[in-house]
Parts: sequence; structure tokens; C-alpha cells
Amino acid sequence: MYDRLTKKDIEKMEQEIEHRKLVVRKQALEDVKEARAHGDLSENFEYKAAKKFKNENESRIRYLEKMVKTAQVIEDRSLSDEAGLNDTVVLYIEDEDCEEEYKIVTTVRCDVLNNLISIESPMGRSLLGHKAGERVYIAINDKSGYYAQIKEIHKSDDETEGINRF
Repeated sequence: MYDRLTKKDIEKMEQEIEHRKLVVRKQALEDVKEARAHGDLSENFEYKAAKKFKNENESRIRYLEKMVKTAQVIEDRSLSDEAGLNDTVVLYIEDEDCEEEYKIVTTVRCDVLNNLISIESPMGRSLLGHKAGERVYIAINDKSGYYAQIKEIHKSDDETEGINRF
């Protein structure tokens, strides 16, 4: 399955790849070289930690490169009065008798603890394309879900939230 990313998501990933290759990789190699110089490698914790960090960096580079290579580039195609990508939506949750606010983002930027929901999550899919005042059913699975009313939609092209996730 391809990740659905915006051009800005891909740019941020490419920046991280470049930083990891030019800065982090160089430092990781220096750390390994320095730790190796301390003697017996079988009991050298610094060497093992430096190697682990170097390997984690290389793994992250491969992961990001694969994400960029296989990404499906998307844009917000919602109308000015519809919920779309990067918009903040205020919902009235009927079952809980409360209001909640969520920002709809791409999958790689989602962070439910900070109310950043993915366009591919059940809630994100349910909200996309709907207008303020509409009542939507948010299906959790085939057998259960709940109703929410869209109170407000705040349009935005701002993709800065969640960027540090890369």
C-alpha cells in the first residue's frame, strides 16, 4: 500500500534524509571510530551503543527513502465549505455530549494524542467532504460507530503541525 503524502510531507522527509546522510551519519561514524579506539570490543559498551545508533540512523534513512519512493502525492480537493486536508473540525459528539476539535492530516503526521487525525482513519474518512452543520456517522468497524455533528470547519493550508514526526 502506498502512503498518501502531500508535497510538503515529501519535502520534509527529503530534508531529513539529507540531514541524516550529511550530518548524523558522519557523527555516527566518528563515534564508532572513537569507541573502537578504546580497546576490547567485546566489553566496550560505548562501541556497542555507537554501532546501535549508527544502525538506527541507516535504518531510518532506508525507511524514509522507501516512503518517498512509494508515496502517492495528494492535494486537498475539498470545496471551501467542506472538511478537507489540514482543516480543523469542531465536532459535537452526541453519545458523550461534548465538543472536540481535530485537525485532519496525512497518515505520517497523525498524532491522536494531539488531536491530529489521519485522512485514512475512520474519523478522517467520515469527515472528509462534509460541511458544517452536517451529522456524520463515524464507523469504528463493521458493527459499531457513533454519530457526530460538524459544528465548525476552520480552513487551513498550514502543514506545520506534526512535522517533527519525520
